[in-house]
Amino acid sequence: MLKNFESGYWYVLYVRSRQERKVHQLLLEQEMESFLPIVKTISQWSDRKKTILKPLFPSYVFVKINSSKEFVKPLDIDGACDYIRFGREYAKVQEKEIENIRLFLQADGISDVRATSEVFKTGEIRKINFGALSGLECEILRCNNERKVLVRLESLHQNVIATLPVSYFQEANDMAMV
Repeated sequence: MLKNFESGYWYVLYVRSRQERKVHQLLLEQEMESFLPIVKTISQWSDRKKTILKPLFPSYVFVKINSSKEFVKPLDIDGACDYIRFGREYAKVQEKEIENIRLFLQADGISDVRATSEVFKTGEIRKINFGALSGLECEILRCNNERKVLVRLESLHQNVIATLPVSYFQEANDMAMV
């Protein structure tokens, strides 16, 4: 079970449907470093709209594992199923990717944040030059006359998409050549 384990990474724990908050809280109570990205969404009922908080990645909770002993501990939590794998490899998420998600969720002026596993064609690469996401390089998508930003999480085979104001972006010809 621990053949592909490496300490110091965030691992993706698959949990039962709608058990993300419970598992996250139980991990914190056991003094484990856990991350559950939550987004605000508007849910439409027949008679009203309501803003609700939902996990960005349904059925996923991120757990930072620093030892082989810690690796098996989250699997004993009620609601936790197993770690996400791609073939024989456990899905490992780097600290920088977790920080990018946190930046997205904390930034002002961002709307319509969602996760998708769709594969997109390569678009323009721009640098955000305003707000909490300043300095972050992202791929720009044009959908329905809106500008959306895409951050790829290669290790998770997921993308995070959000709508940002056009004024947040620096033109490609203004970026320093790397």
